[in-house]
Amino acid sequence: MNIKQEDNGKKGKFFVELDGKQEAEMTYTYAGSDKIIIDHTEVSEKLKGQGVGYKLVEAAVEFMRDKGLKVIPLCPFAAAVFKKKHEYSDRLA
Repeated sequence: MNIKQEDNGKKGKFFVELDGKQEAEMTYTYAGSDKIIIDHTEVSEKLKGQGVGYKLVEAAVEFMRDKGLKVIPLCPFAAAVFKKKHEYSDRLA
């Protein structure tokens, strides 16, 4: 599964497209120069139960580690993943 990213320097998203249609996304907004706020995660019925939400969070963690960013997970799903996956705790703001 190919996770794509769009980022305009103020906000962005990680997303999955199937047949040219966006089927999953996790959106974020920058909070200063060193943090992002994950504010929304959504996965279509077509992809539910396949761990796509986790893959979106994993892609965000890789991005944050690469850029030296921390996260404030306001999205309930993302917050639950960060609470469950202790290996991601180094990214929490």
